[in-house]
Parts: sequence; structure tokens; C-alpha cells
Amino acid sequence: MSILLFTLIILIGAYFAGLIGSLTGLGGGFIIIPLLTLLLHVDFHYAIGASLVSVIATSSGSAAAYVKEGITNMRLGMFLEIATTAGAMVGAIVSIYIPGNYIYIVFGCILIFTSIMSLRKKAENITAEKSYLAAKLKLNGSYPTRGGTVEYGVSNVIGGFFMMIFAGIISGLLGIGSGALKVIAMDGIMRVPFKVSTTTSNFMIGVTAAASAVVYFQRGYIDPGISMPVVIGVLLGALSGSKILVNSKSSGWLRWTFTIVVTILAIQMIYHGIMGKI
Repeated sequence: MSILLFTLIILIGAYFAGLIGSLTGLGGGFIIIPLLTLLLHVDFHYAIGASLVSVIATSSGSAAAYVKEGITNMRLGMFLEIATTAGAMVGAIVSIYIPGNYIYIVFGCILIFTSIMSLRKKAENITAEKSYLAAKLKLNGSYPTRGGTVEYGVSNVIGGFFMMIFAGIISGLLGIGSGALKVIAMDGIMRVPFKVSTTTSNFMIGVTAAASAVVYFQRGYIDPGISMPVVIGVLLGALSGSKILVNSKSSGWLRWTFTIVVTILAIQMIYHGIMGKI
């Protein structure tokens, strides 16, 4: 395969990774890693390095638009980043000692369970209940809609914080943004509206991935020849996704997109774990 064709395939795949990652809050790593390892036969560690860079690009490309529109809960995101960054550093360090196929299988099972649970939610997750800790930390917020400003409360702050530690560990272990767990923690545990969860996840995943990327960079697993087209493609896709989400009228279709993408991700992880293709 020529270098031109190799780069073109990465650009196209990275664009769709950034588009889907921006819309769902998952980051683009779950597409980048299979693309590089299965289709282009790139070493798994270099694929993780490029994936982490793509997650940073996704966050940078879409988070700015979401913040500008007032959808992202920045205070909540920065508070939860304390947990995810610490977890990401731990995960990246211990990834040397834990067999990756076991991690893939367990994480895949968790994602299938959470995707099924997300389908049971029939309406937008908006609660007026404001916990004491959320009020003290000023985590409650609001976001604009076509019908006016919607205010929401944040609950179970401690439960969400510990879930974010786990999300950070998974990010460091697997080289993905672990946006799925971030969205689940905010949407399911902390009762934050789904659109706010996805946009705040986009805001957070870049910092989480950057913490992991430092470790992979020190090991020499970030190749500029692979990472450069990944960053360009993902950035363009993330910008496209942010425009679509900001102008969307309802998050119902977004929840279905999230569920389908997470299920595909889970099946891929379980299959790779069982077959040892990691």
C-alpha cells in the first residue's frame, strides 16, 4: 500500500470517527483503533497512541462550539476532570501489567449492559432536585433550547465522581476517551440531561486523553506519520458533528445513536478479547 493511499484511508476513517465521537460524546478512539489495527495492520500500541491524539482533537474541535452555545456544564466538567485525570494516569501506568484481552471482555460486557439500560429511558433526563453537595459546588446549570432555557439539578455527586475515576482508568488502559462511561455517569448516576452529558463529555475527554498520552509519548508510541492524518480527519469530523448537535431539536435520536454505537463498540471489544486480537 502506498503512503498516499494509507494516509487517505486514515483521513476518511478519522473524519467519521470525529463525527460520531462528537455527536455521542464518546471520542473517536473506538473507530480509530480497529481502523489502524485490523485494516491497516498498525501495531496496537501505536494505534492507541494515535487514538489518544484523536480523542484530544475531537474534544478540541467540538467542545468550543458547545461551550459557545451554552450547552456544556464547564464547572461540572472541570470538577469531574480531577477524577478522570487521576484515573487515566493510573490506567496508563498499569496497562503494562494487565492482559488487554481481559480488559476488553469486561469493558465490552459493561457497555452492552449500559446500552440496554439507556434504551429504557423514555424521556429527557431532567430533574429539579438539587443535592446539597452540588449546590455547594455550584454544579447545577441550565442550557438553551428553542422553547427557552431549561434548568436542571445535579444529584449523586460522589457516585458520579467515583464512576469518573473508573472511566479515567479505562481510558488509560485502552487508549479511548471512555466517553461512554462519562456520559453514563452524568446521565444515569448524576441525572444530568443527555445533551448536556454528551457535550460535557466532549469537553472532558481531551484532558483525560492528554493525561494518558503523556505516558504513551514517553514510551515512543505516538508516531507523527500516523497521528497527523488522524488529527486532521478527526478535527474536521468533530466540527461537523458539533454543528449538527447544536441545531438538533431533540436528543431522542441522539440516545439511539449512542446506544447503537456503544453496542457495536462492545461487540468489537468482546470479540477482540476472546480472539486475542489486541
